[in-house]
Amino acid sequence: MNIQGIHHAAYRCKNAKQTVEFYQQVLAMDFQLAIAEDRVPSTGEPDPYMHVFMDAGNGNVLAFFEIPHSPDMGVDPNTPKWVQHIAFKVADMDALLEAKARLEAAGVEVLGPIDHTIFKSIYFFDPSGHRLELAANTAQPGMLEELHRVAPAMLDEWDKTKRAPQHASWLHDGTHPFNNASAQGTEQ
Repeated sequence: MNIQGIHHAAYRCKNAKQTVEFYQQVLAMDFQLAIAEDRVPSTGEPDPYMHVFMDAGNGNVLAFFEIPHSPDMGVDPNTPKWVQHIAFKVADMDALLEAKARLEAAGVEVLGPIDHTIFKSIYFFDPSGHRLELAANTAQPGMLEELHRVAPAMLDEWDKTKRAPQHASWLHDGTHPFNNASAQGTEQ
C-alpha cells in the first residue's frame, strides 16, 4: 500500500452555509466544491445531504456533511471536549497571534496561546461545536528527533501501565537539554 496523504477529512455540521461562511471569513479558507445527493452513494439509503469541501492549505481538504433528516448533532458524552479536535498549522508565532486577534475580533472565544514546547496553540470552537486548534511550531533542533526515538518505548510503557511515561517529561518541566535557558543555568 502506498498512502500518499489524506484526501480529505469529513465531519458533520449543523448548517453547511454557516459552516462555509465561518471557514471562509474567519479562517480564510477557500470553498472548493459542494456535492449534494438525495441518496447516499455508498449505501443507497434515502438521506439527502450537502457535502462541502474547504481548502485547508497545501493540498489538505476539510469537508463537512449537513444531514438535515438525521437526529440533531451531539457530542460523545464520554469523551472530554478537549480530546476530539482539528489542528491546523500556521507559519509562525506572528501568524498565530494575528489569527487570535482576527478570531476575537469576529467574536470567537479563544484559549491560549498554550505552550506545548514543540509548538504553541490557540483553541476555539466552530459554529457546529467542533474544537479547532491553530498551532505554530516552536521545536528547537533535536527535539522532534528525540521524541521520535522514545516514542516506541513510551507507547509500550503506556500500554502496560496506563500512566504517563516520563521519557519526554522535558516537554513540560523545562529540564530538556534543548532549552537554552536550562543549558545556561547548568553551565554556571
